[in-house]
Amino acid sequence: MLLWINGPFGVGKTQVSHELRRRLPGSVLCDPEEVGFGLHRMTPKALRGDFQDLPAWRQGVFEVLDLTLDHHPGPVIVPMTVTEPAYLAETLGRLRERGHDVRHFALLAEREEVLRRLRERGFGHAVQLVAGVDAPLRGESFAVSRLDHCLDRLGGAEFGEHVRTDHLTVPEVAEHVAASAGLAIAPDTDGPLRGRLRRALVGVRHIRFI
Repeated sequence: MLLWINGPFGVGKTQVSHELRRRLPGSVLCDPEEVGFGLHRMTPKALRGDFQDLPAWRQGVFEVLDLTLDHHPGPVIVPMTVTEPAYLAETLGRLRERGHDVRHFALLAEREEVLRRLRERGFGHAVQLVAGVDAPLRGESFAVSRLDHCLDRLGGAEFGEHVRTDHLTVPEVAEHVAASAGLAIAPDTDGPLRGRLRRALVGVRHIRFI
């Protein structure tokens, strides 16, 4: 089974995906961004746009996920923001045609809640301490610039099951996704401090230096 975790940048896709990976026995996480980064590294800077617009990215993601689903017995978890229905059809649609069980979830939250989460991820807390809680999100300019578009697009019925995350913790969102997919998720044994530390580590590991 494939769990595609969609949603605007900053809503918590990566954190939820890692929580699912931790608590779903036999699961594996596949990040389509890695395919895009590889294509960018092969491309002169002047030609680097949105890698999702490259047919090679969509074909590569499809082939890697198809291979993984064919040979890996456990759930395959994919965190990726995609707002173009035609691009999803080239990946999720074709995987379904191949007979794979594909579950698509769109994590959503109010605009101000997503902005709050963007301030908290990566080095956000340090920036707040130095520059104040209302410091501009300079390191998240791309995410902020795409936020309204993502919230508008991903609210459509074609973007899988909508999961409102405004008042849910990361473990609660993961439990909702697993229950909806009919998967047995392990109990959350983290205390509050250990859970915060675990999520901070995930955030630091996914800081992108461009």
